[in-house]
Amino acid sequence: MSEFDAIDSLLASLTPQEELPDTEVRRSLREQAGLSKAQVARALGVSPSTVTGWESGRDPAGETRAKYAYLLNGLAAKFAPPAEPEPEADEVALAPVAAPDAIEPSPSVDVDGGDGADDVETLATPEPCVLCGSPARQRVAGFPQHLDPADCRPTAGATPAAPSAPQVQTARTARPPHAAHGAQRPKNPAPRGRAFQEPSGPADVIHEAVQAALAAHEGDVEAASVALLKRAIPDAMALLDETRKGARYDVIAHPWIPDILKKQTAKGADRIWEARPKWTRHELPPGEHEVTALDINGAYLSALKTHLPLGQLEHSTGFDHDRRRAGVHLITPPHWEHEAVLPNPIGNRDEPGPLWVTEPTLRLLLRLSGPKYGLCDPPQIHESYTSGATENLLEKFRIALKDARERAIGEQDEVTLEYVKAMYSKFVSTMGESNYNRELYRPDWMHLIRSQAFANLWTKAYKAHEEGLTVVRAMGTDELHVIGDWHSVFPEGRGVTEVKVKDIYTAGAASDEALHTGEEE
Repeated sequence: MSEFDAIDSLLASLTPQEELPDTEVRRSLREQAGLSKAQVARALGVSPSTVTGWESGRDPAGETRAKYAYLLNGLAAKFAPPAEPEPEADEVALAPVAAPDAIEPSPSVDVDGGDGADDVETLATPEPCVLCGSPARQRVAGFPQHLDPADCRPTAGATPAAPSAPQVQTARTARPPHAAHGAQRPKNPAPRGRAFQEPSGPADVIHEAVQAALAAHEGDVEAASVALLKRAIPDAMALLDETRKGARYDVIAHPWIPDILKKQTAKGADRIWEARPKWTRHELPPGEHEVTALDINGAYLSALKTHLPLGQLEHSTGFDHDRRRAGVHLITPPHWEHEAVLPNPIGNRDEPGPLWVTEPTLRLLLRLSGPKYGLCDPPQIHESYTSGATENLLEKFRIALKDARERAIGEQDEVTLEYVKAMYSKFVSTMGESNYNRELYRPDWMHLIRSQAFANLWTKAYKAHEEGLTVVRAMGTDELHVIGDWHSVFPEGRGVTEVKVKDIYTAGAASDEALHTGEEE
């Protein structure tokens, strides 16, 4: 046998993946045929939400991809419109060029409050923009694009290609570069749904629900509050659906979940470490001190803005971290040398060795190991379960709740305030293995949101330390005890960017024991 025979055999066993048309074409073909998503899903053996994902930008793989391509090929053959006659050369030269859609990259905010660039990469060598074909120096969400719409224009001498009939390409069919994104785009495309527009109605939905409950109980505030708290979970899911209308990303509500995200016993927990802080400073400066216990407002509400995986988690190994993906990671955490003045970012964990942490914890450790902080060594990543991610998946949902909360505070409406708090807190706590929420099973999201709240509290502790305050205690999601003039560091109030005074006590000298009272359960 020749030394190349094994290679030839391997190559012969490979089957090229079927090429799929643009997402707009996929949806258009299905609608022209009068088929519902449920009908397509049944034929292919998937869920309707999976079909929604394929029509929103995701691609199937393996045998399912081949079957989906076969279906689209058949629909294209049956419903393709007659080919339009090609325009004369002078008509092509005079044809107006439609301006490409403006690209608005989603903002990505670091845990420490600085602007990040998780979705935008700077290219050392320019690549053709997926919209206009001109050289672009940035890549947004994996695609070369111009960030400034003024720069996004066809290359000199280029002529726009005439729209062609929907056609399913295969791996053996010639395809112009970037045809999926620019050259074959219709002259007057339908307006695209924007994923994260400013909410214009969801906050009113909350207000109307409160008014209806008050009316149903004839103005009895207590009875209305009880009724609203009982329906907080289904109402939160309805609000999520309302804020997801026109969204760019499809939510997979019941994906496959790896064993590490499943409870080890009926009443036990899974293997994910959320890095919950429970830290008290061992020694105070000499003398007696006034300690202020600060309450961080809306901790879980703010934590809804975190990098969440969109689809099913996929396994990988190695030390590299892809900032465009999110999930859970098995790491060996770095040694923490600052326990005397700052809590460990991974919380109180005495046992050595690797542990499974979430995306917010890993990103915080990577940031702290970078040149800006230099507080620890980088964590060692052994394996991961991740999916493509976005920081803005729940942004409209978060803003709707925040707006309703602020309105309730301004109007001293405690009924709405408690209702909103129940909506976001129960939304987070029941998306795991819960009998109270069967509409969404995302234990990965639950862990990520919780650990984002813990990472946010750690960041506030670090900010206080850097501003000269003495950090005395950091507990859970919302409790930070400090010595010093905290008003110069944190604004006081009830807003989500403000803090409240929870308690003031004396510590130090004969009052050391005060530090060890009032621990969170």
